[in-house]
Amino acid sequence: MSDKKKNNGITQDEDNNIIRVDYNEDSLKKIEQSVVNILSEIGEDPNREGLLRTPNRVAKAYKFMTKGYSEDIEKLLNNAVFNEHYDEMVIVKDIDFYSLCEHHLLPFFGKCHIAYIPNGKIVGLSKLPRMVEMFSRRLQVQERMTREIGDMINKVLEPKGVAVVTEAKHLCMMMRGVEKQNSVATASAMLGKFKSDEKTRTEFLKLIGK
Repeated sequence: MSDKKKNNGITQDEDNNIIRVDYNEDSLKKIEQSVVNILSEIGEDPNREGLLRTPNRVAKAYKFMTKGYSEDIEKLLNNAVFNEHYDEMVIVKDIDFYSLCEHHLLPFFGKCHIAYIPNGKIVGLSKLPRMVEMFSRRLQVQERMTREIGDMINKVLEPKGVAVVTEAKHLCMMMRGVEKQNSVATASAMLGKFKSDEKTRTEFLKLIGK
């Protein structure tokens, strides 16, 4: 197991990846003050009526939008992994997700499609969208998020294969930069049989309409 270190409510692994954030009143106040500073620096008056409560609202919003850091996989699963002799493909598609681009702190959002081939264990179907939520409610890049979802399913179920495909619109591409309004980014993670067997991979992609 990786060594963990904790500082100011933030737990990191040995590679300095954030694996848990415990928000408290002090951390929320610091976020509020940072928002006040941003408002001032862009030429706004943080004390005008429409902005008086904005720092507090933003702090609460970021707490919610990054709640994935505080999720615990054991609590999330809640003993919903079952022994079952079923060896056909299990698919949950069109899972909506919302995340924040770690480069600009702007949203990206879309759909996630998941498949796995059981190897003696299955998981309650609602737990797959919850895993997506766990990894999307963080500062992310789409490629890493897709891989993290696949790796977690692989770790929990030890299946014969896992496939994850995400499709997303990125506001950092739509509101700024290249300003391409209709662009959609796709990322995939193929593990086990989905990576080694083209027929299995093709069947999955066909079933999700790709």
